[in-house]
Amino acid sequence: MLFNTIQYIFFLPLMVVVYYLIPSTKYRNIWLLAGSYFFYMNWNAAYALLLLTATMITYIGGILQKSFKDKGWEKHRKITLILCLMINLGILCTFKYLKMIVTYINVFLSATHLPELLLSWSIVLPVGISFFTLQSIGYLIDVYRGDISVERNFITYALFVSFFPQLVAGPIERSKNLLVQLKRYNIFHYEFFQKGLYWILYGLMIKMVIADNLAAFVDLVYSDPATYSGWYIVAATFAFSIQIYCDFYGYSIIAKGSAYLFGIELMSNFEAPYFSKSVKEFWRRWHISLSTWFRDYIYIPLGGNRKGEIKKNCNLLIVFLVSGLWHGASIAFVLWGMLHGIYQIIGNLFKYFINEKNASSLFCRKVIKTIFTFSLVSFTWMLFRAGSWAELKDIAFNMMANLGNYNIFTLGNIKTLWGIVSTKMGYGTILGIMILFFLDYQKYMKKSVIDILVKQDVWFRYFVCVGLVLFILNCGRYGETYNPAQFIYFQF
Repeated sequence: MLFNTIQYIFFLPLMVVVYYLIPSTKYRNIWLLAGSYFFYMNWNAAYALLLLTATMITYIGGILQKSFKDKGWEKHRKITLILCLMINLGILCTFKYLKMIVTYINVFLSATHLPELLLSWSIVLPVGISFFTLQSIGYLIDVYRGDISVERNFITYALFVSFFPQLVAGPIERSKNLLVQLKRYNIFHYEFFQKGLYWILYGLMIKMVIADNLAAFVDLVYSDPATYSGWYIVAATFAFSIQIYCDFYGYSIIAKGSAYLFGIELMSNFEAPYFSKSVKEFWRRWHISLSTWFRDYIYIPLGGNRKGEIKKNCNLLIVFLVSGLWHGASIAFVLWGMLHGIYQIIGNLFKYFINEKNASSLFCRKVIKTIFTFSLVSFTWMLFRAGSWAELKDIAFNMMANLGNYNIFTLGNIKTLWGIVSTKMGYGTILGIMILFFLDYQKYMKKSVIDILVKQDVWFRYFVCVGLVLFILNCGRYGETYNPAQFIYFQF
């Protein structure tokens, strides 16, 4: 079930109304758990078994760890942790990486004139498997470290893993945040309801008006790089930077808004990342739940920055290589992660030659650093968008071939460039980007527009809601002739 569909418009209010009609936390959680599995099974009912398997393995693993700890059997605790991690990660690798592994083995076998391997079954990547796998094993590691107490209520724990707003594309919640909220009895708060509604409408706007409209232009150029070469590819790459941000940010804040309706606050996943002045700062603001997960469960255990500069840079590179591989089973994704690691290593080296206090004092320098960082990140998104090494080479070659042609509008008007997007939707996209820019700048300056909005007069709040709805209806992509694009991060 997608957030930007008519099914979700009916599903969410039903879940909320029944939730508040139920008088006890126990039965509320049962209702949410049933709704979450129904939500997930709309993609493929069979894959709910994978979700249940990941849940049961880590639930039992947590209880066993507690039991072994009480008995003083530290070795058994460690073995339990390793076995549970191996099983969960093994399932993830089977569905996500087995095809890639077999492909590269066959390349070697073909070169040595040996018979190639054949997969006897078709592998389809289950939606959200990377997200709920990381969330469940994060809980298991927290239990092992003693950061949280083991959760013995299976319903509560199963809901923690499968809570439908953030199930398929995050944020990757921490047990210390979400589990605590699922145990309490949430009373209906009108302010939370307002915030939830605003977040949902804003998320739908940046998804349906900005991301989906930009996708028409990006898809047109990247599907035929020989025709749309040179500056078209450059423009499409920058457009994809905005598209992927609005697509993923849109999902995250719809998820946040949906959770608010139940009195639950999810962690913030984006904090105006494109206003960053360095790649290091970008990763403090982009997909925060993932970057902090890698920091806490991979980077710090590897030694973090405690063992010298060389070891620190090696740890950074390892983390970003893993991050690239997490995003996709392709060399292009690994290169994407490696480049971000190299960016940060170079940034660490340059910090010894730059006085950050003085270098950041002038407004023009801040703007230049922001534009430069955005350009570096956008270049790596080209690797991300290509998805395969062969497609990446083709796109890069065609981009460099005609950069001497400075007139990027020689192929026609805006309708031609944007494919099926009308002029009205095109101008709506530009207005949406301006709104996004303004609100993200306010967020970067640590001002919450949503918190300000809920304090305004009721007529103004209704005006904003009605305005957003009309804006989406007039300039967003939807309807019978439109196949709702899945959120980009669903495939990861």
